[in-house]
Amino acid sequence: MQLPSPLVEATFLARLNRFAALVRLNGAETLVHVANSGRLRELLQPGNHVLLARAAEGRVRKTRYDLCLVDLDGLLVSADSRNANGLACEWLQQRLLPEFQGYTQMLREQTFEDSRLDLLLTGSGPRCYVEVKSVTLVEQGAAMFPDAPTTRGRRHVQALARAVAQGHRGAVVFVVQRADADAFRPNDAADLAFGAALRGAARQGMEVYAYGCRVTLEEMTLAGRLPVAL
Repeated sequence: MQLPSPLVEATFLARLNRFAALVRLNGAETLVHVANSGRLRELLQPGNHVLLARAAEGRVRKTRYDLCLVDLDGLLVSADSRNANGLACEWLQQRLLPEFQGYTQMLREQTFEDSRLDLLLTGSGPRCYVEVKSVTLVEQGAAMFPDAPTTRGRRHVQALARAVAQGHRGAVVFVVQRADADAFRPNDAADLAFGAALRGAARQGMEVYAYGCRVTLEEMTLAGRLPVAL
């Protein structure tokens, strides 16, 4: 997936709320949009080097820039959770994920019962509902989700388990938006209930996958599937 070009360098100052932050850009404090509802404490530290993407022209908004990447001493991490879904869709369209071969149509934002899930894949075999989760937290090689309590995430995996019980496939795909992860596990320290729901859904047949990314200033690409430790 190509990233917006050119990216603009800035220094992170403070997060104001879930979707807004202050950076220092060309010597002035500037408000930027943070497209990620996670806490991102490992990324958004005062003084960190960040890279901004200019907002598309013609859109009415309060900020001219989106926070795109964070540079952690040379390791680039995508801070935009929207990229996870975009990457998953790109990989599926390019047939890069062998776990989902045989599907010929992909529909976004599909409703199953009372839950809106990211993707519905159709083709040969049963329908496959897919929920994509963005991961930015890595500690000692372990990618972890979530970094804050997520009732919404718990509802999603429970909906996928119900889909499986009705004869469909259900899968949650964790996209780790950095290159230094060796494995994935649920972050029980942040949300024990989500971890329990994920394990319970997996026991009922929901599939759990995690994939790493290579991140450069120009693009994000698939770095391979990661082992999942539930």
